[in-house]
Amino acid sequence: MPDTSHTAAVSVDERRVATPHGSIFVREAPGDGPAVVLMHGFPDDQRIYARLLPLLSPRRAVSFDFLGYGRSDRSDTAGFTPEDHTAQITAVLDALDIPEAVLVGHDASGPDAVFYALAHPERVAHLALLNTVFGRRDALIMPEMTKLLSEPELGTLADDMIGDPAQRLWLLQRWGRKWELDGADPEGLAAQSILPQFYGGESQPDALTAIRRWTAQFPASLDLQDTLVAKDALHRIHTQVSIIFGEQDGYLGPALAAEMAGLFPKSTLHVVEQAGHYPQFDRPETVAAVLTQNRPVPRDGESDDH
Repeated sequence: MPDTSHTAAVSVDERRVATPHGSIFVREAPGDGPAVVLMHGFPDDQRIYARLLPLLSPRRAVSFDFLGYGRSDRSDTAGFTPEDHTAQITAVLDALDIPEAVLVGHDASGPDAVFYALAHPERVAHLALLNTVFGRRDALIMPEMTKLLSEPELGTLADDMIGDPAQRLWLLQRWGRKWELDGADPEGLAAQSILPQFYGGESQPDALTAIRRWTAQFPASLDLQDTLVAKDALHRIHTQVSIIFGEQDGYLGPALAAEMAGLFPKSTLHVVEQAGHYPQFDRPETVAAVLTQNRPVPRDGESDDH
């Protein structure tokens, strides 16, 4: 069961960061540095960190929506390549005067976090990767909806299903059951963060265009990730890398987490008990403890449950 004791009273400010392609919605809890910068993946937004962000105090903590998602602007010119997301990350760090960050990537933003650490190592104090992937690892089980939306030969089928509200709902319900998400819980992650991307909500339009454009980049991004792994490029990342995976994720699970840990010269592996694909939502206290302790632990392949 998810943690329910996340009631820390921390003031959180909301603001918008201007970019050439529209404004980015940001939530920030003030505190000490280096700031913890939390990035969402597909198909959700920064609200996946709603339970975690207050628990990072007294550390400064920031979450934001990529362009096209959540409460950030919809844009015809914003792209979804690693370079595009690198520019958005830099825009957020610069606007908030964050010279160095603990960069946290979950799901589809995990590779973005790695790309950023390679491109701007001086701005990443600590890298944390939550239930994500980098390249076509042996233990990777790609979720079916992700495969449907990212395979070029299935593009017409994907467009037809996403374009039909009833088919879209069926697809989401099936996907939600696989992730053990309760769409009927108004306080749950599905209702708060995922469904609004597909149907819109009181504070945002839908993110269907962004969903299709980001998933279309997945095959090319995986190719780039495989190339970097083959070239041992990840060994240029000398900062601490924390691999934090919920143990009950049926797709991106502990076996994949162990493979991910082996990609980096300085990594620690944390397999979070009683957590699924969203450990920051299911067990926020556990994830907060890892992100705020920042203690160097030699990688030995063992799990680290808190």
